[in-house]
Parts: sequence; structure tokens; C-alpha cells
Amino acid sequence: MKSFYLLIYSLFVTLSFSQEKLEQTQFGKANTYYNEAKYNEAVNIYNDLVENGFQSSELFFNLGNAHYKLNNTAQSIYYFEKALQLNPQDESIKQNLAFANNMKIDAIEVLPEIGYTKYFNTFSKLFSTDAWAIFAIAFSLLFVTVLIVYFFVEKTQLKRLTFILSGAFLILSLFSLSVANYRSNNIDNKRFAIVFAKETKVKAKDSFKSEDLFALHEGTKIAVLESSKNWFHIKLTNGKTGWILKEDVKVLDKI
Repeated sequence: MKSFYLLIYSLFVTLSFSQEKLEQTQFGKANTYYNEAKYNEAVNIYNDLVENGFQSSELFFNLGNAHYKLNNTAQSIYYFEKALQLNPQDESIKQNLAFANNMKIDAIEVLPEIGYTKYFNTFSKLFSTDAWAIFAIAFSLLFVTVLIVYFFVEKTQLKRLTFILSGAFLILSLFSLSVANYRSNNIDNKRFAIVFAKETKVKAKDSFKSEDLFALHEGTKIAVLESSKNWFHIKLTNGKTGWILKEDVKVLDKI
């Protein structure tokens, strides 16, 4: 039985290694096509790798570059955005995404963050949502611990100190929890999509008979607020909202 398990493990390792080897070979072949300016051939191989579940910032970056060379605005922006999801600090990706964005027709202004929202957004990004949740749990435990000590100490000064500390830990716990909740709802779980249609009408309601509010063109990035059967409720960086056909956009799924 032990030999059987070892055999299965060996087969699994061998298959995994073979798959990885094949992916790297295909990736290298696509890169060769790209360097030879055979962009369509490169795109075909890159797409095959993506469809087979191969993901990396390098793959998405190269796929974005190939589409950029072919003047495929929406596709290039989409894959640069995907690359940025995996490697958000990479300056080359940011620069090429900026170049691709220059090909867009829509020039939508970005509303500046004002008041506490600006600072709260920045502050919430100091740590991940999980980290803020851990802080909330840790401060809760400290609150309970110090509160128990408060009920058992007799000295007035120590009693006052433990009371103040327990209150401080409770406030910190509630604050950390609110930051975790805010980050989860407004940053982590926020969905975006790229318009792939050459031109699409944004409606007032999720119906073909509804009023046209404005038009969007390929490459525009939108925030997805909610969805119905065939429609997405969206929001632009200038604050405008409306409903757009799902088939006209491609969602930037979380990686």
C-alpha cells in the first residue's frame, strides 16, 4: 500500500512538472512570435495558456503588449489591469497601461476624494482586511482581560488605570472592526470591468426600453455596483451611474 501511494505521488509530481514545462515552452514560443512582430500568433498562444489556467503578471503583461501592438484597445487595457492585480507595484505595467489608456475615446474625469473619505481610504490601506480583523480580535481579548483584572484589583489607582485601559481597548477594537468592514466593502470586494463593445449605451434602468443616459466606448474602466439578469449597474469615476449590457463588458475578476 505504501508503494502504491509513492507511485501515485510520483505520477502526480511528474505530471505537474510536465505541465509546467509545457507552459513554459509555450510561453517562450509566444514570446518568440512577439519579438518577431507576429502578434496574432503570439496572442493565440497566450490565450491558450490563459484558458488552461496559467496565470502570471508576465503572461498578462505580454498579452496586453501584443494587443496594444494590434491596436486592440479594450483587450490591451484589460490584460494590463490583470497584470497589475498580480503585481501592483510594477512600474512597467503602470506605464504601458497609461499608454493603452491614451487610445481610449472616453476621457472621464476622476472626482477627487474629499474630507474624511480621502484619509480613511489611505489609512485603511495601511494593512489588509484580514490584518484589521486580527487587530479587532486582539484588542477585544485585551479589553476582556483588563476588564477582568479591573473587577479583582482593590487599589484605587490600579482600578482607575485598568478601567481606562479597558475602555481604550474597546474603542480600538470597534475602530479596527469598522476599518476592516470599510476596506472589505469599498476596496477588496469592489468589482471593475472593461468595456469591450466599440460603443454601448448606458441606460437609466435595466431595460432596452429605458432612456439612454450616455454612451461609452471600448477600453473604459467601470465599477460594477450590482447586476440583474442581462445588465450591470455601473458607476464611472466622475460619479455618473447607469445600466449597461453584460455582454458589452468584461469583468476584472479577482485573482
